[in-house]
Formats: sequence, C-alpha cells, structure tokens
Amino acid sequence: MILLRSLLYFAAMVLTGLIYGSFISVVGPFRSTAFTDRWSSRWGRLNLSLQAHICGLRYRVEGLDNLPDGPFIVMAKHQSTWETIGLRGILPSHQSWVLKEELTKIPIFGTGLRLAHSIPIDRSAGRRAVLKVVQEGMKRLAEGRIVIIFPEGTRTAPGQRRKYGLGGAILAERSSATVIPIAHNAGVFWRRRGVKKYPGTVEVIIGPPIDSDDKKAADIIAEVEDWIEAKQLEIASESL
Repeated sequence: MILLRSLLYFAAMVLTGLIYGSFISVVGPFRSTAFTDRWSSRWGRLNLSLQAHICGLRYRVEGLDNLPDGPFIVMAKHQSTWETIGLRGILPSHQSWVLKEELTKIPIFGTGLRLAHSIPIDRSAGRRAVLKVVQEGMKRLAEGRIVIIFPEGTRTAPGQRRKYGLGGAILAERSSATVIPIAHNAGVFWRRRGVKKYPGTVEVIIGPPIDSDDKKAADIIAEVEDWIEAKQLEIASESL
C-alpha cells in the first residue's frame, strides 16, 4: 500500500509540476518576479497537502517567529527531495535557491526556476561556483529576497553529515545578512534513494537568527553547523 500511494503521489507531483510550470513559463515572462514567486509557493503548498492526503506524510514547523523581516540567508539540512518542496511552501515566497545547474535545463521546470531568480551553479567548478554564489546572492539579497542554500551540497541520510561548504557563509560575511539555520528529519520518511514515502510527521525546526556582522565565514559556518547538527540529534532522540 505504501508503494502504491507513493507512486500515486509521484504521478501527482509530476502532473502538478507540469501544470504550474507551464503556466509560469507562459505567463511569467510578462509578469513580475512576485508572480512567479506566488505560484511557485502555491505549488509547494499544494504538494504538501497532496503528501498528507495520499501518503499520510504531514509536517510540523517550529520557529516561524525566528524569521526576520527583509532579506536573509537560509542554510538547511539536506536529506531528501521533501525539503525542496516543503520549504518552498513553508517559507515566504520571495525565495532564490542555490541549486545545481542541470535542473535549469529541464523543460518547463527549468524555465520556472530561472524566472524565480534561482542561482544555478556547476558544483564541479570549485572556486568559480563559490564566486557565483556570492555575486548572484548579493544581487538577490539587494532585491529583498531570501537566499536558500544547502551547505552540505548534496543529500545525506539521517544520522550522517558531510562537510559544510563555505559558499553561503562567505555570502553572509560579505553581505552582513542574517543567517537562519533549519533542521528537519524529512529523510526518515522520504529517503534520498527509493520511491516510497512513509507516513509520519516531518519535524521542521527554524533556528534563531545568526548575526553575521563582523564575523568571518569560517566562524559563521561553524555556528550554523553546530546548531543544525545538535538539533538533528535532538530530533532523532525525540523520535525514538
């Protein structure tokens, strides 16, 4: 039954992506970025609802009051595809995601990503990728947008961790923007490999703002990593 529901949701996710993506691709170029933002977030919220009704996969958010007014940088744990949908629907709509360049080449979907002022990078480009994150991120923050980054760069299984990259922290150092860390346990229910989406409740915890004024990038990312990983252990222990 879990497999059947998972396949049904996958079909719904693709179908809604095509419908919303086509609408944004056709109408978006003639409208403001706010238009693309709103419809992208509606797609995220719709899929959160579909996950609940089809798969029994719900979510609970703690710490929404930690989100500041104005532009800021989000650094989140990356365990599955869930957070790329969930955060789209949960956070304020004016989002610019740092993401792998290949995603912008997907027909329809990629057009929507570009219209949403995403920051595509070639992850194999090393320092050039970091430079692009900083340059493009500064522009997006100046526009009043939220820049969302997965500092580990790729998905990690629950209980595991990867080296946190400095790109987002360098952006924070240069811009003095507030950093918001986010922890969650989505990988328990939506694994990074595999089709099944298991019923349950994804715990999303939005951390307290981290001030980047007069801090070096290494200190910023250390503070982000310490908070996220400690909170990941706390979430895991509470679910036992």
